[in-house]
Amino acid sequence: MNGDPHIGHAVDYCLADVCARYHRLLGSEVKFEAGSDEHGSKISQKADELGVDVKTFVDGKVERFKDFIAKLNVSYTDYVRTTDDWHERRVQEIWKKLEDHIYKDSYVGWYCTGCERFITDKEHEENGGICPDHQKPYEKLEEENYYLRISDFKDEIKKAIETEKMLILPDFRKKEILKLLEESPDVSISRPKSQLKWGVPVPNDESQVMYVWIDALSNYITVLGYPDEDISDWWPALVQFVGKDILRFHAIIWPAMLLGVGLPLPETIVSHGMILADGQKMSKSIGNVVDPVEVIDKHGLDAFRYFFLRHIDTFNDSDFTWTKFEDAYNNELANDLGNLVQRLATLASKNGIKSIGNVEPSLSKEYCELMDKFEFAKAFDFVWGKVQALNKAIDEEKPWVLAKQCENEKLEKCLGRLITELLNINLELTPFIPDTCSKIRNVFGGTIAPPKTPLFPKE
Repeated sequence: MNGDPHIGHAVDYCLADVCARYHRLLGSEVKFEAGSDEHGSKISQKADELGVDVKTFVDGKVERFKDFIAKLNVSYTDYVRTTDDWHERRVQEIWKKLEDHIYKDSYVGWYCTGCERFITDKEHEENGGICPDHQKPYEKLEEENYYLRISDFKDEIKKAIETEKMLILPDFRKKEILKLLEESPDVSISRPKSQLKWGVPVPNDESQVMYVWIDALSNYITVLGYPDEDISDWWPALVQFVGKDILRFHAIIWPAMLLGVGLPLPETIVSHGMILADGQKMSKSIGNVVDPVEVIDKHGLDAFRYFFLRHIDTFNDSDFTWTKFEDAYNNELANDLGNLVQRLATLASKNGIKSIGNVEPSLSKEYCELMDKFEFAKAFDFVWGKVQALNKAIDEEKPWVLAKQCENEKLEKCLGRLITELLNINLELTPFIPDTCSKIRNVFGGTIAPPKTPLFPKE
């Protein structure tokens, strides 16, 4: 929240949106939460640097993030701010429920403001005293804090991960977390008010505020009404999507909190990788940061969603270049899909075929298997293979020859079959590029007429 929305946020939102839209296609009611984590030292320091009141600062950031999410056409149902009064009150109740697993102790050691976490001596030594993610030296702190006794829950968390009661994807991240869990110390969950005033007050101790992760992680259940209401209709969550840089918090601290209050663990945690620019990590100092808004404004939303959901691996680090993007836009979106829609609509319209009747599109078994495993990039690839196969089928069946030969009945059956297949493809593409799929449904849903403008104008 201390910076502007970036490409990593966009990937998070889009992956979760694909999942939500897919489950709606299956007929499920979906609760899809987005939100903003507004407390902590990073945000407080940034507001101080700018000389503005911290609440005014986060209010402005929230509006930017909400505008950004809307620009991505993300179909969330709930938005939580960690500065909401109801959230802060519920977090304090959660703290009280965890008190049997909380103790107070003095801490002398290292802290990274950028990561908002304390660093072990081993990490400090391995990284040469400098955070590899933020390229800033760790701070030496000496303060008295409250701690969550992670050791109370290690065995249960390990068992849940190993038995896939809490599935961590991809599998190599699961192995990383199990190793981190073995070494994980008890976690500091508060900061003295003398060091940080911007946070949720610790119950019954005016000298301390909650450490940001306890406050932020609780939002997944406070938004459902916990602990005021029964949340069993919605919890445990089917899936939570996080960047690999914050997986350790979601796979260790968050499960410990849930076990501490007697709630089940999320069913799946999907950790996505980083997006590189020309093979390098994006960095303002290098000047290679890709602005998602610039991509959308230049090429359109569904072109953005297409590239980042198909050509960016769901789980691994992937590379972005403008050359790759523009090649995908012109040779895949415009040529494969845009041309396919134009060809079929023009053939039908020119030959007096106004409609193909009521068609109930369906999802294929192979597609659902990939989507159920959160293999979104592979599912997108699978559907795109159908797009290419349908273009080939048109070339092979040559409906224009049937038109010249006045084989009207055969022509109608041929085009009806081809358009029906396109509508099946369109249904499977809907979670990925919803705006385009809506346009395609409109082209073939009533009186068939070619789009007045190309779906994806070539550049």
